[in-house]
Amino acid sequence: MFTSTLLEAAAPQGAGSMQLVLLVGIVVIFYFFMIRPQMQRQKKEKNFRSSLAKGDKIITIGGIYGRIASVEENTVLVEVDDNLKLRMDRNAIREKQPEK
Repeated sequence: MFTSTLLEAAAPQGAGSMQLVLLVGIVVIFYFFMIRPQMQRQKKEKNFRSSLAKGDKIITIGGIYGRIASVEENTVLVEVDDNLKLRMDRNAIREKQPEK
């Protein structure tokens, strides 16, 4: 009879700590599968956009192919055709054209 009273008293404390461990585990899993990859992707995009230079062949988010004519702080001048240049925000550039 004495031992059953001891087990009943210990059960709620064990259950509470188990819930805390599960909650911490879920937060850690969420961090490694959701937050961390997003932060790495943003850092990679920031480094890419800061490395843009005159003469790079690029593709914009809208699918426009061109060559960078000049680079400014927040914008780039993209030469699309011989006498056609477009001023675009750096964030509008998706990637560099693959070399053939």
